[in-house]
Amino acid sequence: MSLKPTEALLIIFTRNPEPGKVKTRLAKDVGDIIAFKIYNFLLEHTVSVTRNLAVGKEVYYSEGIAQNDIWDPEIYAKKLQQGEGLGERMKNAFEEGFKNGYQNIIIIGSDLYDLQREDLEKAFQLLQEKDAVIGPATDGGYYLLGMNQLFPEVFEDKKWGTSSVLEDTLKDLKGKNIGLLDARNDVDYYSDIKDHKDFQQFFKN
Repeated sequence: MSLKPTEALLIIFTRNPEPGKVKTRLAKDVGDIIAFKIYNFLLEHTVSVTRNLAVGKEVYYSEGIAQNDIWDPEIYAKKLQQGEGLGERMKNAFEEGFKNGYQNIIIIGSDLYDLQREDLEKAFQLLQEKDAVIGPATDGGYYLLGMNQLFPEVFEDKKWGTSSVLEDTLKDLKGKNIGLLDARNDVDYYSDIKDHKDFQQFFKN
């Protein structure tokens, strides 16, 4: 893939891992401590699939920039999310990336176990010929959004965390040339992982 790290940027949005504050929907079924352990397991997966990607990488924390954590500062620039809601925070991160000279920018969360490095490479490739790229989530949201120019409307008037987000975003991008990735399953509820072999370690008595 012929991308220069100076042209392409991967933004990773992450929540500071604290029991009781991450994977709260999952925690209703499995408890705060197991939900916290699963969240950290998901973070490790995200590091493993992004670490060697040949693009610029920035991790945006929700509460405060952590030192000596899972994100190696020599690989990931560390920043703090700015803005009121999720939409404003994502828009501000994209704006800063474009202002800093990046041409192709993709944002992901830090807790998608189905995400693979190949998905990210394909997304960046698509972005070289499309206006935007989206990775649809099976719950009606999206797990990945990429743009090579800022479309601010995709961050406005959304009910984040609901099943209408993907449909509303596609409406905002009507008339644009959009690349779609394969749908992937978010880990939000116990039902998302209860039969998944890699998560059984957390449910052994």
